[in-house]
Amino acid sequence: MMKTKKGFMLRSVAGRHVVVAIGQASVDFNGLITLNDTGAYIWERLAKGTTYEDLLKDMLSDYEVDEETAKSGIDAFLKTARDAELLDEN
Repeated sequence: MMKTKKGFMLRSVAGRHVVVAIGQASVDFNGLITLNDTGAYIWERLAKGTTYEDLLKDMLSDYEVDEETAKSGIDAFLKTARDAELLDEN
């Protein structure tokens, strides 16, 4: 199961999707993360908690994209999120 860490919220600001740190997380993380529509889609699912398989299934259902492209996009997003230490995984 993958889930976004507590203290990070997705917000829409002036038509853009941004992730901001709130509470204690804002002490360690200064700034904003800007996401495109697909990134916001992935973030929303991660915020609720999901598995890689369910995320892939949702992407294939909701977007007109082949499996290889969906996996590539998910993998790139997850790598960035992991590198920024924004995920809890168990």
